[in-house]
Amino acid sequence: MSETVHVVEPVERAGPPPRPAGRRNALSLLRDALLRRREASVLIVALALMAYFQFTKSIFLTHDNLRNIAQATAPNAIVATGIVLLLVSGEIDLSVGMTFALAPFLMHYFADFYHVPAIAAILLALIVAAGIGWFNGFISIVLRVPSFVATLGTFYALQGFLLTTSHAYPAEIPKGMEGAIRGWLGAADWAELSWCVVIVVVFHVVLTRTRWGLHTISVGGNIVGATEAGIRARRIKIGNFMIASVLAAFAGIMEAFRVHTIDPNLGGGAQIPFLAISAAVIGGTALAGGSGTIAGAFVGALVLAELQDGFNLIGISANPYFLILGGAILVSMVANQYLSRLRRTGRT
Repeated sequence: MSETVHVVEPVERAGPPPRPAGRRNALSLLRDALLRRREASVLIVALALMAYFQFTKSIFLTHDNLRNIAQATAPNAIVATGIVLLLVSGEIDLSVGMTFALAPFLMHYFADFYHVPAIAAILLALIVAAGIGWFNGFISIVLRVPSFVATLGTFYALQGFLLTTSHAYPAEIPKGMEGAIRGWLGAADWAELSWCVVIVVVFHVVLTRTRWGLHTISVGGNIVGATEAGIRARRIKIGNFMIASVLAAFAGIMEAFRVHTIDPNLGGGAQIPFLAISAAVIGGTALAGGSGTIAGAFVGALVLAELQDGFNLIGISANPYFLILGGAILVSMVANQYLSRLRRTGRT
């Protein structure tokens, strides 16, 4: 007697309807952009803030107000460019704020006291700033003093020198620097932003497309492995200290030309380095070293300028600005850590 075997066909359960291909592709592209490009998320924030403040106050995107935002963005972004290089290489410089304020006085001393020609006085001020950066690098890298402590000491030393030599009084722009020089280097409406864009583009290429940038990333990510691979870590780090100081000095000189006075309190002293670090962190640079983006720091500086300007327009006091700034830094750090883990594991 034969047995009949009944084959039971599996019942297919109806799943959720597939999402339209267009939506899936758009979401995938957005997700991939956020993972691959550190600047993408903060750029979305910058555009959203721009739309919000324009909707709230229609004068936000007028020519005059955009000029104000550009002039607030440029110096912080230039200083942040040097800070990014240092953070990526695993170091930090808190003295850039005083280098920012000191450089215009050095220009003034060379031009008015020693009668050095205008361009030469500016170049000498930048050379002294490079020496300050070399000193910071020597103390931090060769003598092995943590850069946070070393540059904090340099900050106060420069502040004491500046206040002593200037008697805490402002000075006038040297006579030979009026006219075209002053206009090209900060007094013209869009001069600071133009220099800022050039500097950001150049150093973005340096960090992402040159051997110096590759070595900077390698040293910050794994200094032992980089040294064993033949990279001269000391030269890279000291060089980045020098670049950060020169950029801070250049930004300070341009800001002095813009406001048409040389003030010992230019940039707020301690405010400049912390705003630059904030711009770098918000833009996607990791404080632990080994990764960062100069283009992101520029957008981060733009976000800070938009917040400050937008608050002024809608009548909010300056105090909530720092509250939001602190929250933005914390959120950015958490987001950077999360996105970094996704990039390492390849999970999407």
